[in-house]
Amino acid sequence: MQQLWPTAQEHPGPVHLAELYRPADRATPWLRLNFVTSLDGAGTIDGRSEGLSGPEDKRVFGVLRMLCDALVVGAGTLREEGYRALRLDAARRAWRLANGLGEFPTLVVVSGRCDLDPAHPALAGAPVRPIIVTRAGAKPGPLAEVADIVEAGKTGTAHVDLPAAVAALHERGLRQLLSEGGPTLFGSLTAAGLVDELCLTVSPLLAGPGAGRITAGPPVAAPQGLTLRHALLADGQLLLRYHR
Repeated sequence: MQQLWPTAQEHPGPVHLAELYRPADRATPWLRLNFVTSLDGAGTIDGRSEGLSGPEDKRVFGVLRMLCDALVVGAGTLREEGYRALRLDAARRAWRLANGLGEFPTLVVVSGRCDLDPAHPALAGAPVRPIIVTRAGAKPGPLAEVADIVEAGKTGTAHVDLPAAVAALHERGLRQLLSEGGPTLFGSLTAAGLVDELCLTVSPLLAGPGAGRITAGPPVAAPQGLTLRHALLADGQLLLRYHR
């Protein structure tokens, strides 16, 4: 792996990656998104992002999970991408404990319909009790047995109020949020003006037409400008980090 910008550094190890991606101030609420895309804009191959990833992208993927307070995903992504319980390896757990964090981050699932299976391994096997964020008035049923339920928004609305949801997570002490999507959650967070950072891996593949983009959902009022913080090159993949 080579750091292309702002300075060149060959083969940064795990500690260097942790420093590259470490939040500037953990007390300041921050919402970071992590996605991978093909050269021609596809967010998946055969319905999953796995085919676009690679070993170095997965290294960064693991580091970002290590650094966050909570991992926020949409219910569809949890099902389609085959999420398992949010467990970290021993080295990353030790890093978190040495840096004053809990051993594991909290899984947060956004689900307007509360139609998740409570036996899903990401929920039933979670090392930390997960959180289900849903719309006001939703009926969680047996999900309440395996997860905390956070209702966000006014009663009678069809969608989750994302600003209210993010504020509720901050009140629980979950300030450093990482989202891995999916596309509709990405688009909705963007439309709500909640995205502080995007970590984007560009895979050297042409996926062809048909695959969806990494973002979907409501239109935005105006494009949001971001600033490049660093660029890494690994096995032909570009790993880019942009800030608000």
